[in-house]
Amino acid sequence: MSTLTGPTRDHLDWPFFGSEHRAVAERLDAFAASGALASVDHHDTDNACRDLVRRLGEVGLLGLATGDAGKTAIDSRSVCLARETLAWHDGLADFAFAMQGLGTGAIGLSGSDELKAAVLQKVTSGEWISAFALSEKEAGSDVAAMACAAREDGDSYVLDGEKTWISNGGIADVYTVFARTGEAPGTRGISAFVVFADDPGFSIAERIDVIAPHPLATIRFDGCRIPASRRLGAPGEGFKIAMRTLDIFRASVAAAALGFARRALDEALAHAKNRKMFGATLGDLQLTQASLGDMATGIDAAALLTYRAAWRRDVQKLPTTKEAAMAKMTATETAQSVIDRAVQLFGGRGVRTGEIVESLYREIRALRIYEGATEVQKLIVARELIKAG
Repeated sequence: MSTLTGPTRDHLDWPFFGSEHRAVAERLDAFAASGALASVDHHDTDNACRDLVRRLGEVGLLGLATGDAGKTAIDSRSVCLARETLAWHDGLADFAFAMQGLGTGAIGLSGSDELKAAVLQKVTSGEWISAFALSEKEAGSDVAAMACAAREDGDSYVLDGEKTWISNGGIADVYTVFARTGEAPGTRGISAFVVFADDPGFSIAERIDVIAPHPLATIRFDGCRIPASRRLGAPGEGFKIAMRTLDIFRASVAAAALGFARRALDEALAHAKNRKMFGATLGDLQLTQASLGDMATGIDAAALLTYRAAWRRDVQKLPTTKEAAMAKMTATETAQSVIDRAVQLFGGRGVRTGEIVESLYREIRALRIYEGATEVQKLIVARELIKAG
C-alpha cells in the first residue's frame, strides 16, 4: 500500500509559471487531500466517472477546462497542471476532467451565444457530461476518410452514420459531432454539430472495454434530426474547429503522461529505499540508481517540452501545432519507458493486480495512441518544419 500523498512541486519555480498557477496547484492538492478521489468506487466505471465529474464541478475545478463556462480564455498551463496532478492521483479523475474540456472546446470556440448558454455552465458545474465525436472505424488519424454525413433539410440537419472510440460514449449528455456535409472534397467538406443524448435517431451501438477502463462507445446516427442552429461555425469549417480544439488540449495529454510518470518514479524511489536485497537496499545497487537517473531526467525533459508548448500558447499567443506534437510524443513515450522501469524494479509485485505501478502500466498505453498516435506526431513535426523552411 502506497503512503505517498501527492506530487512534488519543484517545477512550479520554472519561469513558465506565475503565482496564479501555484494557486491552481494548491486548489488541486486540497481537492486530492479532501479524500474526494479515494472515496470513488472504481468497480463501476460509468458511475465512478459521473461521480468524479460531479465532485470536480462542485469545487470549481472543471472551470479550468472550460474557460469558466466560456467566460474566459482557457489557460493551457492550468489545464496541464490539473491533468498532471489528477493523473498522479487517479487516471479516471484525469479522464473525467479532460473530457469536460475537450467535449465542449469547440462550443466555446465556435458556438452561438445560445448554445454556449445552454451547454457550458451545465458541463462546468458537473451536471452534464460531454464528449468529442470525431473518430470512425475507417477515419482515425485520416480524418478526410470520414463517412458519417449530415444533410441540410430546411432549418435542420439530418445525421446518418457512426462514430467510434468515443470517450464518455454511453454516459454523455452532449456530444460535439463532426460529419461530412460535402462543401468540398476531403477535410474541407466537414462540419461540426452539437447533439444531445436524447435526440431522436441517436443511439449507442456498442460499449467498448479497454485495458484501463473508462466509458467508451460506438455511437450511431439513424436519421438524427437536429436544428441547424446547432451547427458550430460555418458549413465546411468542422475540420478547422476540430484541429483548433485539439491544439488547445494536445499538450495536456503530455501533462497527463507526466502525472503517470511522476507517480511511477515516486513509487519506484520509495520502493528502492525500502526493499532489502543482498544485505543492503535495492536503491544501493548501481543498476537501480542508473534506472532512477534515467527516469528522472526523461521526466524533466518531457515536462520542459510540455510547459514550453502551453506557455507559448498562453503568453506568446502563437500556434503550438509543432510544439504540442513534440510534447505529446515525448511525454507519452517517456512515461511508457519510466513506468516499465518502475514495474521492473518492483519485480513480481509490479505485475500484481491492484498495485499502483500495474495500474499505471495499463493507463499509459492508450496515451501513445489517442489524440494522434506517436507516429502521427512525428509527421506533424516534420510537416511544420518543412512548411516553415
